[in-house]
Amino acid sequence: MDLFHARLMPYLESLVPPRHPVMEEMEARARATGFPIVGPAVGQLFYVLTRLAGAHRVFEMGSGFGYSTAWFALAVRDNGGGEVHHVVWDAQLSRDARGYLDRMGLLPVVRFHVAEAVAQLASMDATFDVVFNDIEKPAYPAALPVIKARLRPGGLLLADNVLWYGRVLDRRARDEATEAIRAFTRAVSEDPEFAATVVPLRDGVLVAYRR
Repeated sequence: MDLFHARLMPYLESLVPPRHPVMEEMEARARATGFPIVGPAVGQLFYVLTRLAGAHRVFEMGSGFGYSTAWFALAVRDNGGGEVHHVVWDAQLSRDARGYLDRMGLLPVVRFHVAEAVAQLASMDATFDVVFNDIEKPAYPAALPVIKARLRPGGLLLADNVLWYGRVLDRRARDEATEAIRAFTRAVSEDPEFAATVVPLRDGVLVAYRR
């Protein structure tokens, strides 16, 4: 489903300040290979939200080759420092991310884990200011209790792909991933411990404030 006017995202992306050349290199890689990244408009949203939250501890559930990590790390660095946890199953993606973030001078604020993201978050003996959920979509609902257990009051839950390329709007779409995203989004929206909204940028971003 074509959710947006063809000129909308290029216009919004044109408003994002110039990125570090390494970030532009990562964007080019994503375009060339079809690798899913959040893109510059959503990245800028994450940067702004992380700055507004005064976040020093960020946990990413599903980090790819480090593009979203770079946005969070820039914000944490500009907030005075802290930790951004980059988590992927794939050791090569983790190595790629380390290389990109090293070239941006961001390694001091990034911690790398080659692991399943929900299990890694559950194992952490800490709470976080921001948790970003971008794991396999069928796993979204089961991840929510773990996220709540590790997100501090006043923290932000961010989740990508909650519009799922328009499939959540199609009543005929009953596949596992679509149903999981619907269930996750509704669970967060109806949870009295969260104040939540969906920002219709790119493929939809859930933003939820932990009361």
